[in-house]
Amino acid sequence: MRAFSCPACGRLVTFESSHCLQCGCDLGFDWDAREIVALGERARCAGHELARCNAIAAADGAWCASCALTRGRPADDDHAGLRGFVHAEAAKRRLVFELGELGLPVVGWRERDGAIAFDLLSNSSEAVSTGHAGGVITLDLGEADAAQRERRRIELGEPYRTVLGHLRHEIAHYYQDILAPEGSARREACRALFGDDRADYAAAMAHHYEHGAPAGWEADHVSAYATMHPWEDWAETFAHYLHIRDTLQTAEAHGVRVDGPRVPTTDSAPLHCYPEAPAGDLHALIAAWLPLTYALNAINRSMGAADVYPFVLTARVQRKLEFVDRCVQAWPHET
Repeated sequence: MRAFSCPACGRLVTFESSHCLQCGCDLGFDWDAREIVALGERARCAGHELARCNAIAAADGAWCASCALTRGRPADDDHAGLRGFVHAEAAKRRLVFELGELGLPVVGWRERDGAIAFDLLSNSSEAVSTGHAGGVITLDLGEADAAQRERRRIELGEPYRTVLGHLRHEIAHYYQDILAPEGSARREACRALFGDDRADYAAAMAHHYEHGAPAGWEADHVSAYATMHPWEDWAETFAHYLHIRDTLQTAEAHGVRVDGPRVPTTDSAPLHCYPEAPAGDLHALIAAWLPLTYALNAINRSMGAADVYPFVLTARVQRKLEFVDRCVQAWPHET
């Protein structure tokens, strides 16, 4: 995420800011300019009240570029669901912003069939399963409840579980067919690295939940869930790519630099972080990412909190990340 400033007084504001705490200027996020601007006479997005959206309405409609992607939401009398909806919409705005920064296509369901749609649904009246199908990303808003999410994280033995992480994982399924379409050389390269995605998914899922991840999975996969099926390996890796790119952009935007103690390390990355590496140089990004995560994890431990990034990026996982990066950088010039 970039750093933003108030256009009136120049003080630091956030991506979510609706007004400046210093000078009181009413603010809005302009998706066309990709900047925080003074609201002035411009209309706020129709999602301002319900989703707490701080964006300005698009010129051709009442919704902003992010809210327009939402297809389903909780009922007006589902107060718990609507609280979760606000949380999920905030995470979605960050996701949509990053996709734009990477130059990936963000075409919504209002524009054509099979494009991106978000169903952010409450399980208060019926069961909801988080997942992706045909461009539709469904999120169980129970994930927006910290207690429920933590309980599920522990039950499933996961080191990390967030709403933004869910959205990044599910959008990855959508982009796999765009960045490595069926019948392309890139799809075959994807299969050579992640495995054959034509394997029976239902059987793979049943096996995973009965037997768990295979021994030694950490050498080849970024998470235990990634071992379930090649589709999930791609999605987990793609989500981590988004974690890394967004967090490094945030570090650079705020001038965060890590100078580590001068001690021997088994990592090839130096114990310092200058996250302004060229967009196409994943090795430089990883070299910046590793010491930054060491520092962030150490700070969290000092506060008695869980690690910010409780994962290990082995050489094979880094090759998978490099493949994802090549796919993103090649869009739309190559497939």
